[in-house]
Amino acid sequence: MKTNRLFDLFRSGQPAVSGWLSIDSAYAAELVGSSGFDAVVIDCQHGMAGHAQMVAMLQALTHTTAVPLVRVSQNNLAEINRALDAGAYGIICPLINSAAEALAFGRACRYPVDGMQGDRSFGPARGLLVGGADYPQHANTQLLALAMIETQAGLEAVEAIAAVTQLDGLFIGPSDLGIALGLGPGAAHDHPVLAAAMRRIQAAAQAAGKVTGIWCGSAEMARDMLAQGLQLVVPGHDAIWLKAEIARRLAVLRPPNPVR
Repeated sequence: MKTNRLFDLFRSGQPAVSGWLSIDSAYAAELVGSSGFDAVVIDCQHGMAGHAQMVAMLQALTHTTAVPLVRVSQNNLAEINRALDAGAYGIICPLINSAAEALAFGRACRYPVDGMQGDRSFGPARGLLVGGADYPQHANTQLLALAMIETQAGLEAVEAIAAVTQLDGLFIGPSDLGIALGLGPGAAHDHPVLAAAMRRIQAAAQAAGKVTGIWCGSAEMARDMLAQGLQLVVPGHDAIWLKAEIARRLAVLRPPNPVR
């Protein structure tokens, strides 16, 4: 089976930087995937892509060196299976609030082979094309399963969630976590309350021998998270990048009126 380069990076102590796609475009996926990211996440929770467009985006990412990941819309066996069968090399699952929910998510990502407890149904249609004929024998060890911690309940259960065998790590959703902690939308990542919560999540993952990832609102935040030792960072998403570059170019062409 084609190996998952993210695991190679994590094992060697190197962090990974991932792109994030909220626009439902195969061309955008190919473009972002060719830009130097280690991975690219297709967002099927808050992004615009449905299943058919997700498949087209996964196909486009095949032509790049970025590892294709999918954030599913919910902790649902059928949806997780379809994303993996379509060729995703990892799943980020939102709103994991308990060890039981983490176990259901982890089992959805794993085949019940070689002693692994899993609920994934067999039928990796496109997985075989991108992974190779021996995909079924190695999928359990090559597909990344990250549980999102972004609620008060998830934070309180984070140590038990991190201990779930079928998971490879935790993924911090700082925006929702900040809201859940009473800080409101857009809380700064270095706010003492949010920063302490994120350190607890990271510590739980480290204690369980798992990786920690995070979505960041800026490259500066992503840089800070790398310095803190997180292994996977996402410096925003395609819509943010597009709007920022449009604003920059318009500012060049339409400078503000001078003060009189």
